[in-house]
Amino acid sequence: MSTVVETVTTLVKPILDEHDFYLYDMEFVKEGKSWYLRVYIDKDGGITLNDCATVSDELSETLDNAEPDPIPQAYFLEVSSPGAERPLRNEGDYQRAVNDYIHVSLYQQVGGKKVYEGTLTKLTDKELTLDYLDKTRHRQIVIDRSKVAQARLAIKF
Repeated sequence: MSTVVETVTTLVKPILDEHDFYLYDMEFVKEGKSWYLRVYIDKDGGITLNDCATVSDELSETLDNAEPDPIPQAYFLEVSSPGAERPLRNEGDYQRAVNDYIHVSLYQQVGGKKVYEGTLTKLTDKELTLDYLDKTRHRQIVIDRSKVAQARLAIKF
């Protein structure tokens, strides 16, 4: 089904570019008896429900008029935001997360801990710097990026 994703990516890109959105992710999956094309979009400042509806309408029309039909079987189209606590999967995600509050899980302990939450203050090819709260004190830690198992945006309470 990767050809469906590749084809739809080509079709959705001009729509997203027109609105200054970007494609975060896309999947075409079968769940039970139904197929779903899920398109996750974002923009600086976040995506609104109206943004999702606009892309859904325009993409639906584009898919309906495409020849040959990129998705011959029946499917449900879902366009949404990747969510407030989306994973940071590539360099662009990390770059956009500078100055944001993130959650980082590590392969091995750094500074006595395997999990940190804090503000990503600096990013290089090899390291990331987090400003985090240790009880009531602000601290900074520099983490080798090769030790990061997972990172995602986090909501600060």
